[in-house]
Amino acid sequence: MAALWRTAGQKVSAAALSNRICPRDANLIRCLGTSPMVCRSATPEPEPAPESGGWLKNLLNVRTLTPSKESHSSKLASKETVYELQIHCVKPEYMEDYLKDFGVFQQLMHDKKTGSCLIGSFTVEIGDQDQAIHIWSYKGGYPVLNNANLIYRTDEDFIEFRRRRNKMLRSRSNQIMLAFSFWPEPEPRPPKNIYELRSYVLKPGTMIEWGNNWARGIQHRRSNNEAVAGFFSQIGQLTSVQHLFGYKDLQTRKETREAAWQKPGWDECVAYTVPLIRHMQSRILIPTPFSPLQ
Repeated sequence: MAALWRTAGQKVSAAALSNRICPRDANLIRCLGTSPMVCRSATPEPEPAPESGGWLKNLLNVRTLTPSKESHSSKLASKETVYELQIHCVKPEYMEDYLKDFGVFQQLMHDKKTGSCLIGSFTVEIGDQDQAIHIWSYKGGYPVLNNANLIYRTDEDFIEFRRRRNKMLRSRSNQIMLAFSFWPEPEPRPPKNIYELRSYVLKPGTMIEWGNNWARGIQHRRSNNEAVAGFFSQIGQLTSVQHLFGYKDLQTRKETREAAWQKPGWDECVAYTVPLIRHMQSRILIPTPFSPLQ
């Protein structure tokens, strides 16, 4: 170009301009022409070593898991029993009526031989207020779950229950889950306890890594009888994990959790699993009068 731009009626040549700027900027100015060449840094980047195979090969080799012929769920759990987590957001003025009706409902589920079994039933003390959380088990897997859902949808008593219940709710959601094989089986506990439900949403593809680390780390959380149950989702919010812990009170929770850090290996479990988490939530739960977990 004869000139780069016009300033105050004068033409400024490229040579004159280059004398007024530093050499690094001069390189950039020379790239403002019409040539299709790509502007590069004055110091060329080193080429990859021949033995490295180049950047494309390195990119393709970035894998955290090896291919498998088995599903993640078959490696982490037995599918003989499936679980359902129900979360009901109740209108505050209806909570007492809701709990009374739900106590009758859970007894009907047993009396009508649906195959479902209530594991635990709670209200949220700390966390999202005016929530009720219920955990059901279906021994026999999906056929038993399907049968329970069929009875629930068609039985007149359940239809009437839903009419009343739906007027009391703001929203509801559920998940179908499997239990981690290395966690204890959820069993009824004598009163009185509080429970903590710790909910995690993981990065997709990291469930095996999560399970491998917690299989080693859970031993540090079982010694004080705090570990109640651990689940991971199959239907609903995917890559979701639910850990349920039980404590006498909040002070016991504090002391028990602090004690875990004194045990070798617990810090490694935390260090390796925290990077896998996209979202986490903690709720403190109080058992309902009809909950098997008290």
